[in-house]
Amino acid sequence: MQDYKDILAEVLIDEQALQKRVKELADLINIDYAGDKILLICILRGALPFMVDLMRHLTVLNAIDCMAVSSYGEGARETTGNVRMTLDLKTNIEGRHVILVEDIVDSGHTIAHVLKILCTRNPKSLKVCALLDKESRREVIVPIDYCGFKIANKFVFGYGLDLDEYYRNLPFVGVVDLNRFNPND
Repeated sequence: MQDYKDILAEVLIDEQALQKRVKELADLINIDYAGDKILLICILRGALPFMVDLMRHLTVLNAIDCMAVSSYGEGARETTGNVRMTLDLKTNIEGRHVILVEDIVDSGHTIAHVLKILCTRNPKSLKVCALLDKESRREVIVPIDYCGFKIANKFVFGYGLDLDEYYRNLPFVGVVDLNRFNPND
């Protein structure tokens, strides 16, 4: 795999801006759920760094669980539109305040599918907290209650977002230079 510096077109959101916005989102959640308990559901694997940083700033009592869903084929840059669950929750969400934590909302198909499933489980409330919103690519209208950043239609990686399963550990969100990226390296 190439060094990320060789395929980085630009740093779209630097580490300081990410951390500042994550804290702001946590502050909003703390206000909205003051005195309540919440369940954060992380959509694996991309949302994991975001959720960990988010929960560090939460003062409301919170628990976590994880789901894994996929709408991408191996090595795919765009969703196939066919969403499948690969890991379900272990927690019963009935009667609970639930916040679904997602790395990026693109077409909306994945989040819409997950929301449909979770609604059938009768949570007290169900909201979406997404780090990135690529609104221009939306094919399905979905609610984003807590949005980190609205971004243009760019191929991004870092801070949980992978590039062929690598670079999730970068502390920033970068844009891939598609002229220099070779997925076979």
